[in-house]
Amino acid sequence: MPSGSADISSILDRILDAATDNLRIAKILVQMGLDPNNVTYDAIFNRLLEIFVHNITFANLFAAVGAGFFVATLLMRTMVPLRVANMIGCAFFAVFGALSANVSTFLLYLLLLPINALRLRQMLKLVKKARHAAEGDMSIEWLKPFMTERKYRRGDTLFKLGDPAKEMLLTVTGKFLVKEINVEILPGALMGELGFLTPDNRRTGTIECIEDGQVLTITYDRLLEIYFQDPQFGYYFLVLTSQRLLQNIDRLQNQLATARAATTNKIA
Repeated sequence: MPSGSADISSILDRILDAATDNLRIAKILVQMGLDPNNVTYDAIFNRLLEIFVHNITFANLFAAVGAGFFVATLLMRTMVPLRVANMIGCAFFAVFGALSANVSTFLLYLLLLPINALRLRQMLKLVKKARHAAEGDMSIEWLKPFMTERKYRRGDTLFKLGDPAKEMLLTVTGKFLVKEINVEILPGALMGELGFLTPDNRRTGTIECIEDGQVLTITYDRLLEIYFQDPQFGYYFLVLTSQRLLQNIDRLQNQLATARAATTNKIA
């Protein structure tokens, strides 16, 4: 036998001898049916294997599979597969409870099944709405219950460029004008959403009422709360502001093209 293997074997034997001298370990060995004064690694392995085989039952197999799915949920980064794995794990543990006649385990995991199913359904609906938002179907009717009504008359100034921004507005009736770019805002449009994203929360334009109308307002604090509670709204808001910025870029490009054309005509 090579000297290296002999050294390792002797080290392991010394570790085993030292362990068996410990009263707690000796007590555990006795409970396992082993003699602390005459124990070997093979005896420990064979005894553990015997205990394992003896405890393999149909019910325990279901428990082992369920535990595997619960461990898998800890490795998942997205909610939909996590909920699916959790539901499968709950189903296996519920069967384990039924087969082992453990009523509390059976009822617990049976109750968790519909709860996870409900959360999964909500998440799937959320994903569907987010896809609709990406395709341009961005209705915010559901946001109205969180908003308060306000009326304006012709000539009123809603806010000015550089003013502190504390709320977002949704037009219901009337017409409004962004004075810096001379663009009319009709009913059903959002105003002041860009101020929510600016570092110092300042207005990016001046808006004046040019026809008596009504708006709905929501504070940025409330908006931020909804933003973190509802990922759909966060995604919608990202798409909305991106569209608004792209519209502003297109408008500036058209203005530059018009100015260049006018300059060219004058030179000609």
